[in-house]
Amino acid sequence: MTSLSAEATRQDSPIGPALVHCGAEAMEDRARRPLRMAVGIASAGRPSILRETVDYLTALPDQAERLIVCVPVIDDAAGLADRLDVEVIVGSRGLTSQRNRIIQAAAADTDILIFLDDDFIPAATFLPRMAAIFAANPDVAIATGEVLADGVLDGGLGMSKALQVLETAGERAGQVAEVYNAYGCNMAVRLSPVLQHALAFDEQLPLYGWLEDVDFSRSIARYGRSVRVEGARGVHLGVRSGRQPGRRLGYSQVANPVYLMRKGTMSKGRAVAQIGRNILANMRGLLFNDRLIDRWGRLNGNFLALSDLLVGRVSPSRILELGNPAPREMPSPSIATKRR
Repeated sequence: MTSLSAEATRQDSPIGPALVHCGAEAMEDRARRPLRMAVGIASAGRPSILRETVDYLTALPDQAERLIVCVPVIDDAAGLADRLDVEVIVGSRGLTSQRNRIIQAAAADTDILIFLDDDFIPAATFLPRMAAIFAANPDVAIATGEVLADGVLDGGLGMSKALQVLETAGERAGQVAEVYNAYGCNMAVRLSPVLQHALAFDEQLPLYGWLEDVDFSRSIARYGRSVRVEGARGVHLGVRSGRQPGRRLGYSQVANPVYLMRKGTMSKGRAVAQIGRNILANMRGLLFNDRLIDRWGRLNGNFLALSDLLVGRVSPSRILELGNPAPREMPSPSIATKRR
């Protein structure tokens, strides 16, 4: 592992999902040399969170050769544009689109591309553990690490709490287990099959790209193993700022599994189970007065998607038509809720 390379900030023009192809000679050259790693972060509307995560990553003793950040507008990377230890690119808004821009930026000289959410804090051993797994297992196409704590489930975590969790967790051997899909907050991808087969994140899944990790994982799984590396640990802060209104996400909770089922990257059984779990969770949260999540908005989106499904017009892109209505007023969580 070497220090991060320096590149100037640049503006990427909007482009489709088509990726750079590598010929047989380039593939053979990659196979002969040590694996080169890059970290890619797609972010939007959360410059302070992004900067805190980047500061943490660039202070780690083991670093990737490149750290690439993609944002929809340069202000979303405030404080990073002039730094030499991070590459900032500007691409079309949307998680899938921004991750495709990162793939294109990394394609020429990267073997393993690790996608991290802008609020995922990896342990100091995360990168070398991932590097070792991919070096020792050439049949591994995609890998995800062990999430020690996920703030998405509990209203969000702060950096100090994340560091405390990582410090007290200790070390663990890098055991590998097969998984159906990688978790999008930390997802390491071998780029050779991505480039060889022109794989990309599906830009028909707009904005936050709900289930984009499942779709991409199942696409690349045709060309290698999908695994979880239990010794590669990290904490997902699950910060709520910048997240989508409940109605939009609720619509995606139904529309996106249906889309993936029709596409063939999610089985009918899994899609139906996913939709059912989402609706039940939102109904339960509404019944028990869940104050951390806009359950009313999500449930409204669920039923709107179901009605669209009945009339044959359900589509992931429909969330772009829903706008940004003011969320239903939600009081501050109680002390009991904060202590869960």
